[in-house]
Amino acid sequence: MPPIPVTTATATSENVPLEVNIVGTIDASSRVEVKSQVAGQIMKVSFTEGQDVKQGELLFQIDKRPYQDAVTQAEAAVERDRSQIAQAQAAQQKDAASAAQAEADAKRFVSLADQKLISEQQRLQYTTAADAAKAAIRSDEAAVSVAQANLRADQAAVERAKLDLTYCDITAPVSGRTGNLLVHAGNLVKVNDVALVVINGVDPVFVNFNAPEQYTNVVQSKGAGRSLSVEVASRDGENHHATAQLSVVDNTVDSQTGTIHLKATLANPQRIWWPGQFVDTRLVLDAKRTATVVPTEAVQNGQAGTFIYVVKADKSVEARKVTVSRTLDRKAIIESGISPGETVVTDGQMMLAPGAHVMNVPAAQGEGAAPPAGGEGR
Repeated sequence: MPPIPVTTATATSENVPLEVNIVGTIDASSRVEVKSQVAGQIMKVSFTEGQDVKQGELLFQIDKRPYQDAVTQAEAAVERDRSQIAQAQAAQQKDAASAAQAEADAKRFVSLADQKLISEQQRLQYTTAADAAKAAIRSDEAAVSVAQANLRADQAAVERAKLDLTYCDITAPVSGRTGNLLVHAGNLVKVNDVALVVINGVDPVFVNFNAPEQYTNVVQSKGAGRSLSVEVASRDGENHHATAQLSVVDNTVDSQTGTIHLKATLANPQRIWWPGQFVDTRLVLDAKRTATVVPTEAVQNGQAGTFIYVVKADKSVEARKVTVSRTLDRKAIIESGISPGETVVTDGQMMLAPGAHVMNVPAAQGEGAAPPAGGEGR
């Protein structure tokens, strides 16, 4: 058979950056489901769907009337407790004066009884009265303590009622962008029941991606003491690019996928990046490393794995099994199988078989001379 026209290239040795190119996803930096902390009817919605809100900004208003009444009742109970304390303290002072008088009378009559000037029955009468007065004082002290305890309980009830009243104004717990309104004005809500709206933090956002486990140690060592940059590019045709900072390296390797989860923080003041969006990520781990490089078109996939047709000195080809580390700017970085300086086939592989002889033609002429090979090779 005549030589088969193919396009070839030479494997070269180049300094290429050690980097990881992975498809990642954008996640919100925070996600909060806003729920009601009190039960009642939604009277007002103070935002529009898809609006940016700041932390503390009013979102919903719950009917306040039942909670205002609860505050009034609790404050009235506090005033009642204070009146009861005043009454108990007045009774305590009165009984204390009576006890002092009874104690003095008891001492005087005990002295008279010792002198045999009064009967034993009279002495007993006055000492008993003094003991009764002392018991009344202890009873008054207990009544004051009970009234003070009731006051503290009712003061706590006032604080709780006021707290529930503040919960009627539902504010944004974080800054971010609101989603769809899930419960409209006029509906009744329960305590901590359904979400009323979901707020996503979109500035900054997180970029989540997984790196092969063989880069784990490199990521750890290169990231020690400094922040690694992650280049982010959109996949929606808008050609947006930005630089994020690697912020989290997971503490375990996924045994099922053989990858480690990484997360970068990306500023998003213009709202270009949205949670759930797929992006291309590039994590540069080392500036330069010598590697064997061939055009990506030379790499073929077969039943036995990845291979490249190598042109030998006699112009015949052999299918060489190779290990591709990654691709970079339409160049395949070869870990093993090809040495710098060897000639590889980049177009026309569909017409080849091991041992076939080839002749090199320019790319455009090769496509014209061998349409099936060029067309099917793509």
